[in-house]
Amino acid sequence: MPDQKDPSGMAALSICEALLLALSDHNLLPEHEIEGVLRDAAATHENAVGPDEVRQTHSAVAELIHQIIAAGSAAKRP
Repeated sequence: MPDQKDPSGMAALSICEALLLALSDHNLLPEHEIEGVLRDAAATHENAVGPDEVRQTHSAVAELIHQIIAAGSAAKRP
């Protein structure tokens, strides 16, 4: 979402990313569990209901989460 201008959302994303990386780096949560957390979060947004504008926002959030998952998967490949 290149037009993202919400500082609180950007801060939350950065904090969550750092926490997930720390959990992985310290072997506290296996990578497949971290991916599961991200997939669950995406599914929550994919299944959101409400007015069209609200659903569009949730759809954009789900797409961003899927991009994060894909980037993580790509980074694991040699």
